[in-house]
Amino acid sequence: MKNEQPSGLFEKLPDDYRRKLGRPGEYPFTRGVYPRMYLDRLWTMRQYAGFGSAEETNARFRYLLERGQTGLSVAFDLPTQLGLDPDHPLAVGEVGRVGVSIATLDDMRRLFEGIPLDRVTTSMTINAPAMMLLAMYLLIAEEQGVAWNDVGGTIQNDILKEYVARGTYIYPPGPSMRLVTDVFEFASREVPRWNTISISGYHIREAGATAAQEIAFTLADAKAYVRAALERGLELDRFAPRLSFFFAAHNDVFEEAAKFRAARRMWARIMKEEFGAQNPRSWMLRFHTQTGGSTLTAQQPLNNVVRVAYQALAAVLGGTQSLHTNAYDEALGLPTEESALLALRTQQILAYESGVTRAVDPAGGSFYLEHLTDRLEEEAGALIEQIEKLGGAVRAIEAGFVQKEIEESAWRYQREVEEGERVIVGVNRFTLEEEPPVPVMKIDPEVGRRRAAEVRAYRNNRDQSAVRRALDGLKAAATASDNLFPPVLAAFRARATLGEVAGALREVWGEHQPG
Repeated sequence: MKNEQPSGLFEKLPDDYRRKLGRPGEYPFTRGVYPRMYLDRLWTMRQYAGFGSAEETNARFRYLLERGQTGLSVAFDLPTQLGLDPDHPLAVGEVGRVGVSIATLDDMRRLFEGIPLDRVTTSMTINAPAMMLLAMYLLIAEEQGVAWNDVGGTIQNDILKEYVARGTYIYPPGPSMRLVTDVFEFASREVPRWNTISISGYHIREAGATAAQEIAFTLADAKAYVRAALERGLELDRFAPRLSFFFAAHNDVFEEAAKFRAARRMWARIMKEEFGAQNPRSWMLRFHTQTGGSTLTAQQPLNNVVRVAYQALAAVLGGTQSLHTNAYDEALGLPTEESALLALRTQQILAYESGVTRAVDPAGGSFYLEHLTDRLEEEAGALIEQIEKLGGAVRAIEAGFVQKEIEESAWRYQREVEEGERVIVGVNRFTLEEEPPVPVMKIDPEVGRRRAAEVRAYRNNRDQSAVRRALDGLKAAATASDNLFPPVLAAFRARATLGEVAGALREVWGEHQPG
């Protein structure tokens, strides 16, 4: 089938309509950040994966790449996300369970064995220790002979949403924001193809926010990061083009498509009119989408295949740059090989069989879609205005405003489900008395003991005095105003572990105490 991009219609629209929508690839980017979108290049199919050991996750990466996946996305276990080594007492029972366990350069090397880092882009969902995981990734690229300016990918590095929606923070907000802006500064010079942050509405939505709240709280956080970078003395049009975003796709197809369009238009105006960015790339909201984990049901789990397909359609109608489709069994456990493949095939059928890629913004101009886009922009704008009156995102989080808004929305949603006002097929309507069993992936309980032994052996096989000097240098830099990326790199070169590097900063800054 040929592409069917209509021509000549835009010029017939009223002037105010044209100003609001723009052409695809032109300010305010309502219809997409690139002129031809998927006519030139499909979105990146980036399935989120990680479990157990580096070797097991590497095998899953290669399995998916061989079957047509076009980018990697790494899920880390909770100890890694909290900067703890697998032999730490708090890591017991959690090693490798919700993601891969990474504590050393050896682990990172095994994770990407046989995967050339100049030919694949990698997204890493890591926040409090984001700088540390990126440093290890760059050292492995260096070992492969790949120049840092040829390395592409994304680090989540979005600490503000951790305080309100996800909880994997380590340090207080001030030092945490410093780590974020240090990554901006270092990567803008040394790793120019790297997206230095993925400002995440996804976890905000999964915690119970509405579509309008997801836009508002995400863009408010983004403004806080821009301001922090500017206060650090960074040049706006140098770091802003590498800011990226991460949103959820839930079940209301048209509202979700409108959400992405509204967010894109709002961010363009914020960057151009409020911050005065001159580079058009600084105005672009480029984003990754993941289908909604919280919408998956343990009851009749095969129904989730349908949910995920519609959510993926909404993301593509909204102009996503990359996409993860959840596996149908994720309400029960980590995806099996079979369910992970079916999730990838969902994207491939959407891309190659549905016809949705034959026109840019194919639903654009629909009265309903444009109404929803305008409505979400208005609602989100009002929330951002409230946050600004409180002093910005950081102050609003400290005051509990954002958390309270999310909690109230989550409560309303749950009440609607329990009272039957909101239908969830297989849960509160169309239920079955008996359901066939679904295979569930199990993590080997021995993985924690194996990983603890491996990290202890790693520590025993190094120059201990070199490690102490490197960690002392990191602590000294943390008490000053130096960029922390170089001393973090030096510590990993000396064979320090993730827990030791994160621990050195804990000694200087302490830990965040909620409430």
